[in-house]
Amino acid sequence: VDTDRLPEEKARGLSIQLGFAYHDLGGDQVVGFIDVPGHERFIRNMLSGVAGIDLALLVVAADDGPMPQTEEHLAILDLLGVSNGRVALTKIDRVTPDRVSEVALQIEALLAGTSLEGSPVYPVSGQTGEGIPQLRDALREAAVEVGGRSLGGNFRLAIDRSFVLDGIGRVVTGTVFSGEAALGDNLILSPKGVEVRVRGIHALNQEAKLARAGERCAINITGSGLRNAEISRGDWLVAPAAHGPVDRLDARIRVVATEPNAFKHWTPVHVHLGAAHGSARVAVLDGRSIKPGETALVQIVLDDEIGAARGDRLILRDQSARRTVAGGEVIDPYSPRRGRARPDRLATLTAMEREDPASALRDLLLNAPDGIDLGQFARAWNLTPNETSALFEQVPMVVIESSSGPIGLRGVRWEDLRSQIVDTVRNWHRDKPESLGPNEQQLRRGLPEKVSPWVFSTAISALLQANELVRDGVVLHLPDHIPQRDEAEIALLRRVKDLLDENGFKPPVVRSLAEALGIDHGELAVFLKRAAQKGFVVKVTDNRFFLPEVVRELALMAEEVATGAPEGVFTVANFRDRSAIG
Repeated sequence: VDTDRLPEEKARGLSIQLGFAYHDLGGDQVVGFIDVPGHERFIRNMLSGVAGIDLALLVVAADDGPMPQTEEHLAILDLLGVSNGRVALTKIDRVTPDRVSEVALQIEALLAGTSLEGSPVYPVSGQTGEGIPQLRDALREAAVEVGGRSLGGNFRLAIDRSFVLDGIGRVVTGTVFSGEAALGDNLILSPKGVEVRVRGIHALNQEAKLARAGERCAINITGSGLRNAEISRGDWLVAPAAHGPVDRLDARIRVVATEPNAFKHWTPVHVHLGAAHGSARVAVLDGRSIKPGETALVQIVLDDEIGAARGDRLILRDQSARRTVAGGEVIDPYSPRRGRARPDRLATLTAMEREDPASALRDLLLNAPDGIDLGQFARAWNLTPNETSALFEQVPMVVIESSSGPIGLRGVRWEDLRSQIVDTVRNWHRDKPESLGPNEQQLRRGLPEKVSPWVFSTAISALLQANELVRDGVVLHLPDHIPQRDEAEIALLRRVKDLLDENGFKPPVVRSLAEALGIDHGELAVFLKRAAQKGFVVKVTDNRFFLPEVVRELALMAEEVATGAPEGVFTVANFRDRSAIG
C-alpha cells in the first residue's frame, strides 16, 4: 500500500502528511498502520500520528543507518512511554552483510536506555522480499501480545483529519483513545462543544457498528452545529461526559537527557497532546528549573483550550519547534489559576498520581476540608457515569449537592463540621444571652476553620432538618434558646414588629415609626440598632429596618427572578416589578 497520497510526496519520495494502511495478518487479526513522516521538518505531523499507538515499527535504512531524526523519533517514543516495538532494517539488498551487521549494532546502541531497549531488529528488503515473512510473523506475535485495549472510560477520538464526502457528509478520522461509540450515539466535538450524532463508522478500513479503543476509525457525523463549525486536527470527538476543555493542566515531565541546559521556569514551548498542537508556557512547581534527564511536576499554561484527561501523554518542543525538549503525562487537567505550588496543591497532585481512581479519591478526601468536586474528578479520570457511580459506592464519603455539582466529604469531616456549627451557636448564646442568635455570615466567620459557602449551606440545611438548629428569619439559634430581655424591651419590640409587619415590603422610616409609637426618634434609633445586632430586625439603611422573615422572602423572590432570567441576570426593574417595591 502506498501511503504517500500527495503529489509533492510522490515527487520528493518522502512522507509529509500522515499515511494510513491496513494489513490482514490472518486469524481475524487486522492491523492498522500509521505512516508518520521521517524528515525533521515534519516532526509536528509525526507527533499527531504517534499519539495512542500500541506498537512502534522503527524503520532504518541499511545504506543510511540511523539519522538525526531517528534519534528524535526514538526520544519521542521514549517520552510517550511506548515500550512495545520492532525495528525494520530496510534496503539490505543495497549493502553488504557486514554493513547490515554494523547498522544493527548501531540500532541496538541507540535503543539502549530507552523504553524500546532490546526491541528485535529484522533485516528486510522490499525489492527481494527477504526477511518480510519473518517481520510479518513478528507483527502477528506482537498483536497477540498487545491484545485488545480495555473499553473502559468515555469515548475519546483524537481527530487527525476532517473532510466532506459527496452524498455522505462530514467525516472525521483518528485514533480512539478510550471507550466505544455506536451508530446513533450523541457525541461532542471538543473543545468547541458542538453536538453531533454518529451516522456511520469505518473501523480498520471496514464498515462497523462500533468504534472501539485502539482502533483507527473514520466516523460520519451529522448535526445542525456542523454548518458553522471549523474542525481542526487536534480536536476531539468525545462522549458528553468527557467534554471539559482546559487552558492549563498539571503534569509530570521528564527533560530530555541530551538537553544542553536546565529547563527553566516559565519556558515557552509547543505542546503536543493527542493530535493537538498549541503554544504554552511551563511553570515548574518545585524549584525554578529541571536538570536534563530529571523529572518534575509542572503546570502547563496554554494559549488555547484543548481536551485532556489524566494519563494522557504529551510532548514539549522548544519555542522554535526545532527540537524535542521534554515529555510526560497529564496528572490533573483541572489546574487552579492560583496557588499552583502551595503544599496542599502538591499534596493533591501526589494523590492524583496514584494508579487507580479509588486510591486517588481516598487520598484527596484526607486533605480536602472543603470536599472534592466529584464531577470534575470523574472528568479528570475520564470515568463513565456507570464507572463514577460504582466508584462513589466503593469509597466511603458523604455526597452533598452544590450548584456546581456533587461534592464529596469524608464522613468524619462532615460530622466534625456539624458539631463545630452547633458549638459555635452555643458559644454565641453563652456570650450574648440577650441575642436571638447569629446570621449565617456571622456563624461562618465564627467557625474554628474556614469552610466553603456551599458545604456550609448544606451543613446548615442538614442541621435544620434534624432540628439541631432553628431558623428565625435570617437568624439561627438552638431549639431551646430563649433570649434574655427586660419586659420593657420585649413590649417595645413587639410593637415595632407589629408596625413593620403591617407594612410588609415597605416599612416606614425610623422617624415615622417613632411618631407612630409615640417615643423619641433618637431613643428608637438606638433601640433598633441594638435589636438589629441581636437579629430581631435587619438594618437595610440607617433609616430603615425590615423584619428578618421579610428579608428572607425578598431573597427568595430574587432567586425566582434570577431563575427565570436569561443566564440568571436580571435588572433592578425586573425585581421591582416582581416585589412591587418602589
